[in-house]
Amino acid sequence: MRVDIHETLRCRFGLAGFRPGQERVMRALLEGRSALALFPTGAGKSLCYQLPALHLEGVTLVISPLIALMKDQVESLQRRGIPAARLDSSLSADEARQVYDDLQSGALKLLYIAPERLMNENFVVRLKRARIAMMAVDEAHCISEWGHNFRPEYLRLALMARELGIHPVLALTATATPAVARDICSAFAIAGADHVQTSFLRPNLQYHITPSAGRQRLDTLTARLRQRGGPAVVYVTLQQTAEHVATHLQKSGLNARAYHAGLADEHRHEAQDAFMSGAVDIIVATIAFGMGIDKAGIRAVYHYNLPKTLENYMQETGRAGRDGQPSICELLACADDRIVLENFTFGDTPTPQALRQLLDHLLRQGEEFDFSLYELSHATDIRPLVIETVLTNLELGGILRPLGSFYASYQYRLLQPLERVLAGHKPARQDFLRRLFATGKKARVWTTVNPDEAALELQEPRERILSALTWLQEAGEIELRPSGSRQKYRLCPDAARRDPAALARQMEQLFTRREAREVERLAQVLDYASHRHCLVRWLLRYFGEELPSDCGQCTSCQEKRTGDADLESPRHIPAAAAPEITTEDVALIRALLDERHAALRTPRQLARFLCGLTSPATTRARLTRHDSFGLLDRVPFAEVLAQAESMTGG
Repeated sequence: MRVDIHETLRCRFGLAGFRPGQERVMRALLEGRSALALFPTGAGKSLCYQLPALHLEGVTLVISPLIALMKDQVESLQRRGIPAARLDSSLSADEARQVYDDLQSGALKLLYIAPERLMNENFVVRLKRARIAMMAVDEAHCISEWGHNFRPEYLRLALMARELGIHPVLALTATATPAVARDICSAFAIAGADHVQTSFLRPNLQYHITPSAGRQRLDTLTARLRQRGGPAVVYVTLQQTAEHVATHLQKSGLNARAYHAGLADEHRHEAQDAFMSGAVDIIVATIAFGMGIDKAGIRAVYHYNLPKTLENYMQETGRAGRDGQPSICELLACADDRIVLENFTFGDTPTPQALRQLLDHLLRQGEEFDFSLYELSHATDIRPLVIETVLTNLELGGILRPLGSFYASYQYRLLQPLERVLAGHKPARQDFLRRLFATGKKARVWTTVNPDEAALELQEPRERILSALTWLQEAGEIELRPSGSRQKYRLCPDAARRDPAALARQMEQLFTRREAREVERLAQVLDYASHRHCLVRWLLRYFGEELPSDCGQCTSCQEKRTGDADLESPRHIPAAAAPEITTEDVALIRALLDERHAALRTPRQLARFLCGLTSPATTRARLTRHDSFGLLDRVPFAEVLAQAESMTGG
């Protein structure tokens, strides 16, 4: 029987008709085929899985990277009477327990989770007991190493979907180049006919480039905000820049607030809520504000600093004019921003010594082994995300196989007397539970159970231990909280024949190529800002779409029409002379070296520190409070590294 999705659209979502591409995606899913929805920001990607979820048997699992985004979507669905929930770290124990109850009973139609949760063994145990109708993967470009925001945990989603037997899968993104789209389709076995892409063209958005530098940039921004009015987002690169710009705008009589990851959670939420409600007109934000908002009437998006990539730029400018009304997207272009952005790119690259240490550790384990990512990060001075990238590439190279994540221990507290808990069970189960509780180490409130030790002592499978604790939690008889997350892997047969030194060189080349790609992406941003052709045609071509004619309203089109600029010459993007490393800087670095910090023992570690880039070692040693941290943050990383090498003999 053919599902009447048009009636569902009207009755459950209050909409008169579908936007381009939506119905085609929905038909594929309802017919059991996986699909890719490549739609621009604000084009209605979420509806592509929310509506089919109401017609499928079971729960639709939605993979989303941001708690704020999950929260907004769940609340919106609940207001429509659609049973939806989320599982994330912000929920209380009682709230999480209710979600699990609803999942097991079949009461939910949509469940939102972060991708990392699928590596949680306790969650996977519960998931296997539920009926999963479909998986929707938001921000699916994160699956591709060619994308601008590669996240290793996304690459594992396709494997998890196959292992759990979840089909179909809907991949969604607003920022995928043709190469990234091919990667997504390959990972989820999406046929070419079910790759649905609509035009990125947003005719109501006017794109402008204004070359600006120094104090002029702040004055230009202030003038624009006064002239145009209406809700606006100002994107900046650094947290301190967000604070500086917001403070200046406030002193200029404008209703502005800063938003960045350095703020306490309650202050971030307060700033976002104030902007969404209209209590604040202007939000000055880092990219931390990017995906978590959906405000229809944003009249302008300003980039005070250069975006890191054109993908970021399209996603961020796409926040403007979602109500269809004319809106401005203006880039205040200054080439000085390039140094800071490039330095961020170099900051993730581990030292060769750290890479060799990491690989030696992994390849010298037994056939099956586990580790704490946090502990390994501190032991090697490699950021967790970078370790995840290394692990993912070892998986792709047939050296490691992931066996999932688990918790080393669980803490529980009884919510009612023990004898009352036991009374509701048959004698054999009572005996098992009594013996299980006896394995725990009791403190004043919480009792700690190590599942592996309990399994050995009781001669029971680990799975039975976890199932018992999970069941008691779901029944409201105990409060349960995990601790000590660990990842489990198996060495593949080929691993013993691989040379750790050769692997380390391969990984070094991998990160070198990554650096080159990121630098190239930044160069493309500057190319976009400086060329004289239609800005909209240039952007669309980057994403594989051709616009038959110029947009007629961007900066380049206006210059062409008025003859105000030399169209044969590139647009000049101002840049101050790069700061040089002074003799005073050298003296401060020498004094720093004399302190003999273990966290700064290699040239690259020292260079990262001087550029204001943190690492696990410098964070643990609290060196980010040192007077010399970020001493050379406006100097290109390559120059700082060369200086570090000359002063350390590296």
